[in-house]
Amino acid sequence: MFKRILIANRGEIALRIIRCCREMDIETVVVYSTADAKSLPVMISTHAVCIGPAKAQDSYLLQDTLIQTAISMKCDAIHPGYGFLSENADFVRKCEENHIIFIGPSAEIIGKMGDKQSARKLMIENNVPVVPGSKDLVKTAEEAAELAEQIGYPVLLKASAGGGGKGMRKAFSKEEIFSAFETAKAEAKAAFDNDDMYMEKLVLNPHHIEFQILADQAGNTVYLGERDCSIQKNNQKLLEESPSNLLDDTLRKEMGEVAVRAAKAAGYYSAGTIEFVMDDDRNYYFIEMNTRIQVEHPVTEAITGIDLIREQIRIAAGMKLSVKQENITFGQHAIECRVNALTPGVISFLHFPSGYGVRVDSHVFSGYEVSPYYDSMIAKVIVTGRTRLEAIRRLRRALEELIIEGVKTNFEFMHLLTYHPEFIKGNYNTGFWEANHETIEKWMVDGRMNADEYR
Repeated sequence: MFKRILIANRGEIALRIIRCCREMDIETVVVYSTADAKSLPVMISTHAVCIGPAKAQDSYLLQDTLIQTAISMKCDAIHPGYGFLSENADFVRKCEENHIIFIGPSAEIIGKMGDKQSARKLMIENNVPVVPGSKDLVKTAEEAAELAEQIGYPVLLKASAGGGGKGMRKAFSKEEIFSAFETAKAEAKAAFDNDDMYMEKLVLNPHHIEFQILADQAGNTVYLGERDCSIQKNNQKLLEESPSNLLDDTLRKEMGEVAVRAAKAAGYYSAGTIEFVMDDDRNYYFIEMNTRIQVEHPVTEAITGIDLIREQIRIAAGMKLSVKQENITFGQHAIECRVNALTPGVISFLHFPSGYGVRVDSHVFSGYEVSPYYDSMIAKVIVTGRTRLEAIRRLRRALEELIIEGVKTNFEFMHLLTYHPEFIKGNYNTGFWEANHETIEKWMVDGRMNADEYR
């Protein structure tokens, strides 16, 4: 097992990894920017090294600096968390060249699955259902328009190297496709330095269902159930839950086995997520694989009792999975709510909820300065219940206990969302926010009592 791990990340995921390493008696080295000098990960890590100024491109994205820090601090491995360099094949290759173990899959696997069009072709070859679309990269707007006529509108133009909703544009007609193609291509170039594009048939307002998998380097692969991540704003997830209201045991087993087949096709090892879209008739299609730990991984931990970060570290150390498929059970219902800061500033007072069935993952505290330089998520509130309704009621209670003063957040919106009748019925898809946010925002203005009829 590793003696010392460098954590190439910040915030709540860095803290999550540090806590796991402490339990495994592994020393940690956390890197940080000047903006994060007074952060919790810096305070509690075994060692901390400042690697640059606030902007990510001048600190957390400096590949050579991270490698040299790991070498100088005598680290055995690097854990990338999520975001930043977690799915950057070039960085993983540098780790491999310097004999530093990357806690995740190999550069070859990340390159294979990170290129969305290559991953799509691989899935087709292995009988994994994919959304109808282009077989190869789409080079020009004219080619996109011609292909769209064959596929049928609406279509979705997507960056092959994309993620996080960037480099994606919808087109509902020939008139729209030219501007959509050029805009998506320019955004992809700016975000990923790669403007390769492909096209899919747009499944309007689908359900976003993802399956968590674990795979070791000996070829053992298991699925740990699904997460419904359909409540999103601008392709950014707001709330995740498991089990999905759409799946019965038969469909869950079928999709789980497809997810395992997809992972095996890639020769995958580590923690990973196979993402599907599902229409109202429960037809499902592979869209991509995330080759890292997910923000919403606590949902899976809550329903299975399996520590995914621990499994990641064990797998990277060459150990076999500690679980077998037949021993994995899904005991409760879990929901995760993301709390995002809407403004930067200093948190003047903070109180997190607690009690039975409540978990909060966060790196903030009273006096913490929320920086404008990084992702806006400042906390994740995860609840469990014996039933979905019990979990919803527990989430409401937890959010009612949450106090964050000094910065504006979305927690009031998220609290009122749990009273919406379509959410309560589990009758929602990726169009939920667009269809309902104005109603929920009106509740915020009018006062919560106007929503009490939806209890």
